[in-house]
Amino acid sequence: MSQNIVIVIQARSGSTRLPRKVLKPLAGKTVLYHMVKRVERARLASHVVVATTTDPGDDIIESLCRDNGFECFRGNETDLLDRHYRAGIKYNADVVVKIPSDCPLIDPQIIDRVLRYHLDNCGRFDYVSNLHPPTYPDGNDVEVMPMQVLETAWREAEKEFEREHTTPFIWNNPERFRIGNVTWETGLDFSNILRWVLDYEEDYQFIRTVYEELYPVNPFFGFDDVLHLLSIRPEIRGLNNMYRGMNWYGQYEHELKAVALS
Repeated sequence: MSQNIVIVIQARSGSTRLPRKVLKPLAGKTVLYHMVKRVERARLASHVVVATTTDPGDDIIESLCRDNGFECFRGNETDLLDRHYRAGIKYNADVVVKIPSDCPLIDPQIIDRVLRYHLDNCGRFDYVSNLHPPTYPDGNDVEVMPMQVLETAWREAEKEFEREHTTPFIWNNPERFRIGNVTWETGLDFSNILRWVLDYEEDYQFIRTVYEELYPVNPFFGFDDVLHLLSIRPEIRGLNNMYRGMNWYGQYEHELKAVALS
């Protein structure tokens, strides 16, 4: 039986480290526009939805979605778990896929690879991602969970970081939930070596430079194209080297179990 797989891209304009980062210009459009267009190329997903907040400051994100024909859901500003759950309800999801909006270099083939693993192991895992442990360059995050698992987290998660980051209640309780992971097929681990995520101005400089080099040749350049570019232009990867290996886990190390940090 086919599953209604809904990819939810959480996006807001009020990011603290780099305000309005999803609205920054990129190859003549916005970061969010390119992000959605790349995710839409994942073949195994049924729907792609941008989930923003009800804050009036995010009206511009809803307008961007309307102007470009993107599905848009509006929900809680700080409780991402609630926003993902209610988006899943609205779109009658069997499976919700969490992808953050700060990954504008994500390759749809990686999304499909994680989804394929979930589908081929249906009933074996409660949660599948490529993050526990990560091996791909930071900025290729894909998390897949059946709706009933997301509902359990939505009902029971109480800690602030569990609500803010949607999935920690699941992957931080491996004794309750069966955790599956997809690693980079090369066997390499570049998760702390290459940073393709958008959090700081230097990240934006890196991502903008990659787009300037690759987008004119192929608007849907892939993962291997970026790796090749960085191999022949190492100065580009140096643009945001100072933030390699940084993520939100660090401030909650005392509350997280080994599965999150391995």
